[in-house]
Amino acid sequence: MKKAREAMLTAVQIYNNPQIEFKSELFIVTTVVAWTYLLHAHYRKIRVEYRQLNPNGRPKFLKTRYGAERHWSLEQCLDSVQCPVDHLVRSNLMFLIGIRHEIEHQMTMRIDSQLSAKFMAAALNFNSAIKRLFDSKYGLESEQAFSIQFSTIDERTAKELASQTDLPPHIRSFVAQFEAEMGQDEFDDPRYSYRIAFVKKTSQNKNTADRVVEFIAAGSEAESMMNKVILKETERKKYKPGTILKMMKEEGYRNFGMHQHTELWKEKDAKNPKKGYGSSVEGSWYWYENWVSVVREHCRLTAEQREPLLPKEPMAARHPALQSIPDVVGSDRLA
Repeated sequence: MKKAREAMLTAVQIYNNPQIEFKSELFIVTTVVAWTYLLHAHYRKIRVEYRQLNPNGRPKFLKTRYGAERHWSLEQCLDSVQCPVDHLVRSNLMFLIGIRHEIEHQMTMRIDSQLSAKFMAAALNFNSAIKRLFDSKYGLESEQAFSIQFSTIDERTAKELASQTDLPPHIRSFVAQFEAEMGQDEFDDPRYSYRIAFVKKTSQNKNTADRVVEFIAAGSEAESMMNKVILKETERKKYKPGTILKMMKEEGYRNFGMHQHTELWKEKDAKNPKKGYGSSVEGSWYWYENWVSVVREHCRLTAEQREPLLPKEPMAARHPALQSIPDVVGSDRLA
């Protein structure tokens, strides 16, 4: 548990170091180590075997090349029925594990600002977990304050950040596929991705004038007087066509299938980038939330126009001549 705590502190210190350019990759690797050690400590505490069993039976446990017993990876820890984290925390960690697989064999650039919300969530989730599983005295909130920056977030800087959407193709493809199956509530939950907005503020109170960050209660008068945030979120939820069809069926539109969906987007020229309904990622098309709304409205209107089918009359009722033919099924008069 001590190693887990030190590993997470190291991950945050690395990420906050302005002289390190390889910070995202190092943060992910070190965070995976921190979470692995934390869950190993928890399983040892509750007496759950976390050594890797040998499927062949002998020896009982798998070993490294030099004879050390192999323990569960983080992914195996998360797959255990005894795993103490909820599915949203697990989703955040599986996201980091997937990114680690993508970066461990290939140099990557330009991912710091694009994935920082996931990193923040992983750190906050770790702090909550270590206090819940062990003791609040092991919390990390007193160890790290807000990092000091050498530049302000002005309008020019904000536009530069907003334009940094050029994730490496293999990373962008992984993110799109990973999040395509997530529900909107899961996608928005801070345990998966922690997003905040910073607004420059002129203090009206001498007691809070020296605070770099001040939290404003939702619905308060202070909130209504805040300046508009100049940064727009660049990360948008994406849906596969099959996911949209599943959503429509769950909402009762069972007659809407892939053929109807294809006809609809062709009719509306919805794959035209100017329409803003979706985007192509590594050759696969993903739809945005605004297209889901178009599909839903189409299904609603179609359902209202469709008249219910009347039950068919029996053939004898429609053809009186057939009423005189005896029912000979099963009789001895068959030739």
